[in-house]
Amino acid sequence: MRIAVDAMGGDFAPQAIVEGALMALRSCPDIERLFLVGDEAAVRAEVARGGGDPGRLEIRHASEVVGMGEPAAAGVRRKRDSSINRAMDLVKAGEADAVFAAGNTGAAVAAAMLKLRTLENVRRPGIAIAMPTPTDKPVVLIDAGATPDCSPEILMQFAIMGAAYSRKVLGQPDPKVGLMSVGSEEAKGNALSKEAYELLEQAPVRFKGNVEGHDLFEGDVDVVVCDGFTGNVILKTSESVAHAIGTWLKHELTRTPIRLLGSLLLSGGLRSLKKKTSKQTYGGAPLLGINGICIIGHGSSDAVAAQNGILQAVRAVQCRLNATILEGMRQCAAQVKEAT
Repeated sequence: MRIAVDAMGGDFAPQAIVEGALMALRSCPDIERLFLVGDEAAVRAEVARGGGDPGRLEIRHASEVVGMGEPAAAGVRRKRDSSINRAMDLVKAGEADAVFAAGNTGAAVAAAMLKLRTLENVRRPGIAIAMPTPTDKPVVLIDAGATPDCSPEILMQFAIMGAAYSRKVLGQPDPKVGLMSVGSEEAKGNALSKEAYELLEQAPVRFKGNVEGHDLFEGDVDVVVCDGFTGNVILKTSESVAHAIGTWLKHELTRTPIRLLGSLLLSGGLRSLKKKTSKQTYGGAPLLGINGICIIGHGSSDAVAAQNGILQAVRAVQCRLNATILEGMRQCAAQVKEAT
């Protein structure tokens, strides 16, 4: 198992990313080699600060970084020696099995498309976000921003890829798939969702029909499909609401001594709730449909998030996620060919 890590991506790179990489190496003996890609002097200094090389670590120099605020595609094309490009090159060359990259999401998507291309029969990639529900099982939202403009066929492919991720990585044996719309009835929605509904009824997934925004957190479906524009709005809004609730709770629970005492009694439950809703828990989201495993971390990834993102890449490789996606895509293509 060989993992490439963009050590320069994110708000707290390289310190947080290198620290998380060292934590992943020490906790996961299945990682045969981990490549830290970035400014060699800066990365080496952070490795030394983190306790030194635990073995199985290799630093690959990259002289450039695509910044958080840079135009993604232009930055990737202009900065050929950027850390994100060089990390993807390792997967393309077969030196690494997967890549973890935090920071500029658009740059990670652009580099993956440019370097790795898509899997056979996949038209566009999708970012699959695991979101918490009241039950212990997360719901997968796909796409969360990789492909803002979609056709019905692309939404059908997202359903196949999201179901594969839910089954193979998250452990849902027979994931139920819903299509995000403005009503549960089949006739509800815009032209895109109505056409996608018809295709999903024939797709090799367990399609449960339309779902609405409130269904996302109820746990009734395991995968929710939408275009990347809608998915990114849902994701950012959900993150904002979670942050706001945390802020409100902290303010209200510390307003009086009695409330503060009560909050001490609730501290265990509050910590569990914070962990469940934290974006650091999974550490990143897979970019599905790419010819290689790519996990994209949040721009604010800390060391724990980086560690969890790297370990998620390990699980995706171990369970042969892309082989499952390929099988679903070939089955779908065969059905379409037979129908025509």
